[in-house]
Amino acid sequence: MNVTGHTRGSSSIRDVAAAAGVSYQTVSRVINGHPSVRQSTRERVLAAIDELGFRRNATALALARGRSRAVTVLTANTTHYGYASILQGVEEAARAAAYSVGVGVLESADEAAVTVEVQRAADAGGGLIVIAYDPAGVRALESVPAGLPVVGVVETPASDPTGDRPWVWTDDREAAYEVTRHLLSLGHETVHYVAIPSSTRRTSARTGGWRQALKEAGAPEPPPVQGGWGPAGGHAAGLELARDPSVTAVLCGNDDLALGVLRALHEAGRSVPGEVSVAGFDDAPHSAYLTPSLTTVRLDFTGLGRAAFALLHGVLEESAPVAPRRVSVPELVVRESSGRPPA
Repeated sequence: MNVTGHTRGSSSIRDVAAAAGVSYQTVSRVINGHPSVRQSTRERVLAAIDELGFRRNATALALARGRSRAVTVLTANTTHYGYASILQGVEEAARAAAYSVGVGVLESADEAAVTVEVQRAADAGGGLIVIAYDPAGVRALESVPAGLPVVGVVETPASDPTGDRPWVWTDDREAAYEVTRHLLSLGHETVHYVAIPSSTRRTSARTGGWRQALKEAGAPEPPPVQGGWGPAGGHAAGLELARDPSVTAVLCGNDDLALGVLRALHEAGRSVPGEVSVAGFDDAPHSAYLTPSLTTVRLDFTGLGRAAFALLHGVLEESAPVAPRRVSVPELVVRESSGRPPA
C-alpha cells in the first residue's frame, strides 16, 4: 500500500477509507473494535491507519458515543510508593486505550471536603478510580453518586466482596504472613511490628497477617508500634525498639518505615542483621540499594493500577462484567537485612 499527498498524522478517516478501499463507516467500525468486520478488511484498514499516522479525535469520538474518554483518580496521596505506582499503572493503561487521566487530591477526610472533591470529579465526566487506603479515600468511595462508574483500589477485604463492588486489591495479609514466617524460620523467638495506619479498621490486613503467623508458631505477640507512613516515623519507632535488647527481628509496614528503623538501629549501635533482622514491605526501588539491602515482600502496585483501569474500562465500554478481583500474589524477596538471631 502506497499513500502519498498527506502529511503523516494529518489524515482524516476518509483518507484512511480511500487508502484501504473501504467505506469510512467500515473504518469507524474497525477503530471501535466492532466484531462484524472481516479479518482481512480489518488488517487492511489498520495498515492504512499505520501508514497515514491517523489518530482518532478523542473529542469527536466522545461526542459520538455520548460519553467522555476520561478517568479521574481520587487519592489522598500522590508521593508514597504504593499510591504513586498505582497512578502510574492507571496512566499507562489509560494512555494505551486513548483515555485521558485527571487526578483529584483529597486534602482532608472531612465529609464536606470529600463531597466537594467527589462532585468535582463527577462533573468532569467519564469514570472514577478511588484509592481507598486511608480514611479520606474510604469516605470518597462511599460518597460516589449512584450510577457513576467507579472502581475502588482497597485494602485486602476481610472476606471476598460481592459482585456489585468493583474493587481491586493485593493480598497484604498473605504478604505479611509470609515475611513473618520467614523471620521466625531463621530462629527468632518473635517478630516486632512497626505498623502503617489502616484505612477502615483498627487492625490492618498487614497487621492481621503478622499476627496470624505469630499465633500459628506459638510465638509471643508484642504490641505493634505505630509508625505512620514515612522514614521519620520509622526512625522514632526504631529508637524505641533499639532500647530493648530482647528485640531481634522487626517487620515494618512499608519500606520507608524500614529505612528509618535501619537508621535508628545504626545510631543505637545495633548491627543489622547481626543483632537485629529487619524486613520491609512493598519492594520500593530503593530497598535493593540500602546497606544492608532490605529483605521485603514485593507487591505489584503498578499492575494494580492497570487492573483498576481495565475493570473501569470494561464498565465504560460495556464490554466486560463487573467483578472484584485480587490482582497479584505477593513475592518474598530475601536480601541482606535478615539473618539468624545472635547466639
